[in-house]
Amino acid sequence: MLLSVCAMFTANAQSSTDTLRHEVLLNTTVGDIRIALYNETPKHRDNFLKMVKKRLYDGVLFHRVIKDFMIQTGDLATRKPGKKLIPAPPKTQIPAEIKFPQYYHKRGAVAAAREDDNVNPKKASSSTDFYIVWGRQLHESQIDYFQHRLDTITGGKVQLTPEIRETYNKLGGTPFLDGRYTVFGEVVEGMDVVEKIQLAETDAADKPKQEIRVIKATVVK
Repeated sequence: MLLSVCAMFTANAQSSTDTLRHEVLLNTTVGDIRIALYNETPKHRDNFLKMVKKRLYDGVLFHRVIKDFMIQTGDLATRKPGKKLIPAPPKTQIPAEIKFPQYYHKRGAVAAAREDDNVNPKKASSSTDFYIVWGRQLHESQIDYFQHRLDTITGGKVQLTPEIRETYNKLGGTPFLDGRYTVFGEVVEGMDVVEKIQLAETDAADKPKQEIRVIKATVVK
């Protein structure tokens, strides 16, 4: 009986863990960004948590920033040198977990960067680089334009629902990326910091002229 009770308790504990929406806090040089990870993209969730727990994101630059579009970080080659710098693992890819229309590129979405379709037709994600969407609030005619672009690129497989169109109109985002990149989380606190970063002055390579770094990334939930 004792074994049965223990087994039941363990099963319940595992179930509780499985349904927990993990959160990660990025302490940056310009403020904090808190990210919730989606359980519906488990490969990306687990990889991101592993990277954070190994402290591999500590010290990385926001190396690509485009106003009214997105901010990108995670390139381990940009980490600030230090005495206890953990060696970067070999670059790998994560199979795509695109869950459109459940998750899409609304403002605040967190998604994995990847190589272009011509060398990566299966849309596999980078195991390190990720971006946070800012985008723009879009008028109906602009949303229609991006739907036409998606029709051309995806053969009509990606259709923006009325709910998604309303979000792009009222909140903003980057619909032309929908169905093409894996969205695996969203910002739940710190969009003011995301806004500040996307407004940073950049050079010709879209790198902020004044360094903006992740000081420390921590699993907080």
